[in-house]
Amino acid sequence: MSVPVPPDVFDPRLYGRGIPHDAYRELRDRAPVAWQDEYEVLGWPAGPGFWAVTRHSDVVRVLKDARTFSSHLGATQLRDPDPADLPFIRRMMLNQDPPAHGRLRRLVSRAFTPGRIDRFEATARRRARDLLTAAYATARDGDGTVDVVHPVTDEYALLNLTDLLGVPRSDRGLLLTWTERVIAYQDPDEPPVLGPDGTPVNPRSPAMLKEMFDYAQGLAAYKRDHPGDDVMTSLAHADLSDGELEMFFFLLTVAGNDTVRSAAPGGMLALAAQPEAQRGLRAGRFAVGTAVEELLRVHPPVLHIRRTAAEECVLHGRRVRRGDKVVVFHASANHDERVFPDPHRLDLARSPNPHVSFGDGPHVCLGAHFARLQLRVLHEEALRVLPPYEPAAPPRRLVSNFINGLKSLPLRLLG
Repeated sequence: MSVPVPPDVFDPRLYGRGIPHDAYRELRDRAPVAWQDEYEVLGWPAGPGFWAVTRHSDVVRVLKDARTFSSHLGATQLRDPDPADLPFIRRMMLNQDPPAHGRLRRLVSRAFTPGRIDRFEATARRRARDLLTAAYATARDGDGTVDVVHPVTDEYALLNLTDLLGVPRSDRGLLLTWTERVIAYQDPDEPPVLGPDGTPVNPRSPAMLKEMFDYAQGLAAYKRDHPGDDVMTSLAHADLSDGELEMFFFLLTVAGNDTVRSAAPGGMLALAAQPEAQRGLRAGRFAVGTAVEELLRVHPPVLHIRRTAAEECVLHGRRVRRGDKVVVFHASANHDERVFPDPHRLDLARSPNPHVSFGDGPHVCLGAHFARLQLRVLHEEALRVLPPYEPAAPPRRLVSNFINGLKSLPLRLLG
């Protein structure tokens, strides 16, 4: 009797059609730790394969057990980096294990203080109100519809991040370009840079990041002479090597931008598709902060993260060899029926809500407080500025098995 083949959750093209919830559920029920082939796709070469971890309890175990499941050995991207690039990639805090990880996290956490972030609330609120008001005017002057991604959520996330970092207004477009290059590398709308052999160049390689790193060093030098109330000023005066500072700038630019950039339209899509939940939020039946946690659960900005087994172990009955890639799927864990009753229902009062959209364990997202603040403010202002809204057309999704992104979200404003 043949053994059924587990459904594929690797192919980036799947996610261009939406999160493959049926495949996730089949894996959770039948093969919670399942081997996945890593075949050649979209011009990117094949890899050795990996274990897909889809149940909430197993995902949390992997994320919390940094000794067994390492971020350092193979870094945290599903696709293996060029071995020659691995020492470079390991400079980033995200790709380190305790205790080295703890030193860097403590240094940067001094820059990411709750007080500094909270001071941005008034600016973020004014920005959200202005962007939403302009979008509403566009809809009224046209056919009653507006695509909120580029004029609202993209701008909101980018401008908030650059304010926090202390990037001059004239340079803000550079951050968007660098983010697109790294995040959208699987999407056909973002053609890859090809190397001499005709294969795509890893957008996280030293050559592809040189422009960003040169900029980071120049900005840090400026902040040492002209300090401000911003994160780059703190990093410029911290005990960081040049390589560590560059990697922090990369991490904050890409992760700090795309977390909100993905979650904000995802939350608006969920509310547009669930009119009863949207009416309840407008009527004040749910706290916006609690609602934001549910919106993050149903639309996590990051779909997966990779670890590497540092030693042979057993994970949900499967023998994992040392060196195997172990990939946890946040979107699946967030819909695990064993933890979230009726997981596909948008319950804006859901409590407890132990989603893993910001990870767990020692690598839990350092900017989660900043992201939550931005999302809460955006939804509060949308309730004030926009009338009820519904989908005007299906969203266009990013072709990526890593970032749960929306390239467009046309909404029809009902008033």
